[in-house]
Amino acid sequence: MESLPDIPRVVQLPDGTYTYADHLPAAPQQIYSGPQVIHQHVHQAPPDRTVQRIALGSGVGAGTVAAGVYFGPLLVGVLTAMAANLALLALIAAVCAWGVVTVVRSVGGEDGKRAADTVRRTRRR
Repeated sequence: MESLPDIPRVVQLPDGTYTYADHLPAAPQQIYSGPQVIHQHVHQAPPDRTVQRIALGSGVGAGTVAAGVYFGPLLVGVLTAMAANLALLALIAAVCAWGVVTVVRSVGGEDGKRAADTVRRTRRR
């Protein structure tokens, strides 16, 4: 008789249904009515450090790797700023050239038109 398992106890729930006592949820712990502190962890994907791992594996010092990690993004930022400046200068040059051409065409009169026709005929030959 000692080897038989214990018979689970059956209890009646408040809604009238029956269930085994070992399936009941655990009783709630003490309820804290104070302010609730929520810890939120924002995770960001780690940077790709493949180049640094290769550098360390090939015997390059940690200072060189640290410089690459620090100055790499700075170099990208500087090159981006330079490209933006050059694009702005190219836009200004194009607008100025368009303005000069427009002014020369409008001010040139008959002499300008004849000169343009002469240049056009010369190119055709």
